[in-house]
Amino acid sequence: MRVRRCGSVMLEPRERLEFDLSALAAGGSGLVRVLEWVALAPHVAGEIILTPQESTVLGGLSPSTWIELDELARAHPRAVLDALAGKWLLVAEDSEAARRDQKLRDTHWRTPSAVMHYASRWTDVDTEDLQHDFAEMIGGRLIDRLGPPAPAVRERVPAAQRLRLPPKGDASPLDALLDGRVTCRNFDRMRKLSLDSFSAVLYRTYGARKVDETTLGIPLLKKGVPAAGALHATEAYLIAQHVEGVAPGLYHYHPVEHALEPMRRLDAAAIPALIKRLTAAQDYFADAHVVVIPTSRFLRNFWKYRNHAKAYRALILDVGHLSQVQYLAATELGLGAFVTAVINEIDIEREFGLDPLEEGPLAVCGFGHRAEVRNEAEFDPLNSVWAAESPGPR
Repeated sequence: MRVRRCGSVMLEPRERLEFDLSALAAGGSGLVRVLEWVALAPHVAGEIILTPQESTVLGGLSPSTWIELDELARAHPRAVLDALAGKWLLVAEDSEAARRDQKLRDTHWRTPSAVMHYASRWTDVDTEDLQHDFAEMIGGRLIDRLGPPAPAVRERVPAAQRLRLPPKGDASPLDALLDGRVTCRNFDRMRKLSLDSFSAVLYRTYGARKVDETTLGIPLLKKGVPAAGALHATEAYLIAQHVEGVAPGLYHYHPVEHALEPMRRLDAAAIPALIKRLTAAQDYFADAHVVVIPTSRFLRNFWKYRNHAKAYRALILDVGHLSQVQYLAATELGLGAFVTAVINEIDIEREFGLDPLEEGPLAVCGFGHRAEVRNEAEFDPLNSVWAAESPGPR
């Protein structure tokens, strides 16, 4: 059997506290410090604890050359090699571990980016529980416990040295649009979103205005947002629940055809709970008429920017551009919009059948009609959406 080390892995030396009854009996506090090595390998779910010997052996194995296990055992303890194989860090030819490792290699990830991405994915996280625990921990005294935050504005010179700019002039339609751009946490579940409005927001945000195949034979999309290398590696998956003419369910948006690709019908009554679970229990998004999940197709971007230090950052920027255009497209039509990075990525991948080594979500967006009553706080300091005396909590 031939084996080699997995292609992408990083080791973190970590210290944790552990209770030891014998240390307490000896007159100490009972707490002992345990030093351990933690392996982070994107093709493996979760963290992998290594012994010092396993970490040493792992560092001496080749990620590129296949070698017979028996031959390798002449240089390293067989028990250690077997342990590394069981942890998928030493992969055997034609094994499932090798197939997952090869898929990661073929996508051309840069190892630090891959580790960061896969180590930060959530599943079944409930932010309501986290907020409750945090509130109990600080006892309502945020500044007392955490200290003052950094200043809202960084000032680099004395006020007298600042170069004052001309007045901004008359407000333009763009100013009005930007003033009205407020994250919506109150959606009107009783009101349907028209198919025309639904279509307009999708097209203006994700639709391809042109396909250009003249550049070296590579098909490039022209959209209303910038994208690294004009590759537009971000897909749009949807959960629709209050849209005229669109059955409740999961969809994929085809940006060239400007069409929906149905993936699975859903019981309308079950959708709010699904949205809440995918957004880590942020229940104020559960009534959004449309939830859009932008996902990054890693190979589409990394095909050009292979093992590139900035490639993953570019994907994050791409999603940021899209979310802002969605805000503006929705605001222009009098709709509310939101974006959140607090999501359960693994649950989203399961719902839409995504392989995280090939494609994954970085955020969740949404839009729809804003409710008439503000039951959830929205940050609206200009009172552009809610009048100062509007009902509901501030």
